[in-house]
Amino acid sequence: MGLTIGVDIGGTKIAAGVVDEEGNILSIHRVPTPGTPEAIVDAIASAVEGARAGHEIVGVGIGAAGYVNRQRSTVYFAPNIDWRQEPLKEKVEARVQLPVVVENDANAAAWGEYKFGAGKGHRNVICITLGTGLGGGIIIGNKLRRGHFGVAAEFGHIRMVPDGLLCGCGSQGCWEQYASGRALVRYARQRANATPENAELLLSLGDGTPDGIEGKHISMAARQGDRVAVDSYRELARWAGAGLADLASLFDPSAFIVGGGLSDEGELVLGPIRKSYKRWLVGGNWRPVADVIAAKLGNEAGLVGAADLAREPDPIM
Repeated sequence: MGLTIGVDIGGTKIAAGVVDEEGNILSIHRVPTPGTPEAIVDAIASAVEGARAGHEIVGVGIGAAGYVNRQRSTVYFAPNIDWRQEPLKEKVEARVQLPVVVENDANAAAWGEYKFGAGKGHRNVICITLGTGLGGGIIIGNKLRRGHFGVAAEFGHIRMVPDGLLCGCGSQGCWEQYASGRALVRYARQRANATPENAELLLSLGDGTPDGIEGKHISMAARQGDRVAVDSYRELARWAGAGLADLASLFDPSAFIVGGGLSDEGELVLGPIRKSYKRWLVGGNWRPVADVIAAKLGNEAGLVGAADLAREPDPIM
């Protein structure tokens, strides 16, 4: 037990933070995310060294977007970094001379929320992150459940629509193609193209064309009641809620924690998600219904969760 460092590898920056046993971030150091796998290892080491100055550190936890093995050491595959069977634990330990554990970033965020955020007081929670894509984590019986090979909870790649939209993973009809930031932008552009008269505000925030609509424009327009923007959020929420209903049939949690950038919109997203979830939940009128609640830790959830997981020899079953 003691102070640990959590590392969050983002698309543009790598953040390393010193975290105490209560989940408080004591210091943080950020460096740009480089473009090559080896340079990323160097950047992780640099961020750790910057954060640890003046602190006695007992371990490092790294949140990586990818499939991580059961031993929390190797990244089998990462979609956005050219890591294939990457021995990340070994490489970073050699650089920082500290014990290192590697965790899937969505699992790390789920653990952070469970331990220090919206999941406090729950034993059984399912977390989903609605961002550019869709990720998640499973905590059942106070344990992070990662499956036999370590790659469970890749919720974004559950097939929701047979022969549906092509996903970046190579499959078709994956959940994240219908409930994610990318999906939201697609919905808004399609609707604005079909009925531009209902998207005047939304179009004015971009370059005036449907292709110029970005996520930030949809958020701004929806807050001001733009019909296309609001309808686009509702469509996303319809798919998100339907997916939660399926997860309820699998895991029966007491709560679903919704994080990621889209959760920042609060009830604009969460209200319709709850409605869709109850609509599609089998026996929903006669059974207990899990809470659907917003994450609390924001962008720090993954860093805090990874740091806390570094304290545990293996908190996973």
